[in-house]
Amino acid sequence: MTREDVRAAVEPAEASAAPAVAAPAVTGDRAARERRIPVKGVRKHTAAAMVGSAFTAPHVTEFLQVDVTRTMEAIARLRERPDFADVRVSPLLLVAKALLMAIRRNPEINASWDEENQEIVVKDYVNLGIAAATDRGLVVPNVKDADAKTLPELAAALKELTDTARAGRTSPADMSQGTVTITNVGVFGVDAGTPIINPGEAAILAFGQIRDMPWVHGGELAIRKVTTLSLSFDHRLVDGELGSKVLRDIGTALEEPELTALAWG
Repeated sequence: MTREDVRAAVEPAEASAAPAVAAPAVTGDRAARERRIPVKGVRKHTAAAMVGSAFTAPHVTEFLQVDVTRTMEAIARLRERPDFADVRVSPLLLVAKALLMAIRRNPEINASWDEENQEIVVKDYVNLGIAAATDRGLVVPNVKDADAKTLPELAAALKELTDTARAGRTSPADMSQGTVTITNVGVFGVDAGTPIINPGEAAILAFGQIRDMPWVHGGELAIRKVTTLSLSFDHRLVDGELGSKVLRDIGTALEEPELTALAWG
């Protein structure tokens, strides 16, 4: 008896022993069990802009885990100050301030690519975009001249920006001329991401959730407040060295907010 004879004898038996698997029953019309959402308005504009950005700008994303325990302590103290009584003091405020400080030290990150003239345009002002999820879809209004504002002024501007976005009152002017953006994915319980750069900008910072984590602090293992920062940048304008410097400066500002505020202004 050959191997082929054995296989021929076994395979029919196995086939007959295998129970037939019925396809799941489908009840009703498929169209009646689906929902279609028209892509128009803000959602259509955002989709087109993101596709254009993703396939035009060569994206690079770097990640950095940061101990933000001292930032969280600073937030608690700021909330007790009279000049912050009418504004929302959140981790996003100090992340925004950290990014602005990093841009001051590394201004080339605040730039755009001029394809027609083949030039890099470095901006001496910062229009800070904040990505906001709304019922109309994702909108990215920006705080004009955010770098010129004091911390209380920045807090008030961020509150007005997010309140306006959630109320559906963001105007096209509010979303134009942005130079750099922050997306706060931490509010959704997410640690990190690889955000797509807003068209016309060189970089976008994703800010993850703040979690209690084991961390080596002062040479000993301790439970600290830790977050992950993700910086995506356009590799035509920003090389790895510049992107890394900016991300490290943001991390340093959040690790030691009081010291960097004194040292960097």
